[in-house]
Amino acid sequence: MKKSIISVVIALVPCSAFPAAAFDGIGVGAIVGEPTGISVKKWLSPTRAVDFAAAWSFSENDSLQLHGDYLFHDFSLLQPQGITGRMPLYVGLGLRMKLKDSNNPGGRNEHDNLFGVRVPLGVNYLFADAPVDLFAELAPILDVAPDSNFDINAAFGARFYF
Repeated sequence: MKKSIISVVIALVPCSAFPAAAFDGIGVGAIVGEPTGISVKKWLSPTRAVDFAAAWSFSENDSLQLHGDYLFHDFSLLQPQGITGRMPLYVGLGLRMKLKDSNNPGGRNEHDNLFGVRVPLGVNYLFADAPVDLFAELAPILDVAPDSNFDINAAFGARFYF
């Protein structure tokens, strides 16, 4: 039992060492890929955050995509030597809405908005000496309305924290 408690404490130490104060504002920046647009992130704790994007999606037919995710970060899996920042992996659960576009025929959302569930998987780089982060993510999406279909987002980006 004592070894289990010590193991849990050791596992949590890297998470608690993250300087939450450095990222306690709101990060605003760009997301590039599928979709491309504006990205916003707010840290809720040293390992949890929410992110949102208003971006242009190029899959199926061009249209505005809005998404929001609740993210869980793990700082213990990647610890590259020789860098001063932190590099957590993250996984999350979120929602996506892709607005209909009747100007570009042939796509699934030509006549209907699409609503789906996202599961973003990614890596973040948090600079030690600047309120900036970089990220890359892959997000499988299961659209559930008006019909079910599988989609995927892949993008990278950067945010500055105010």
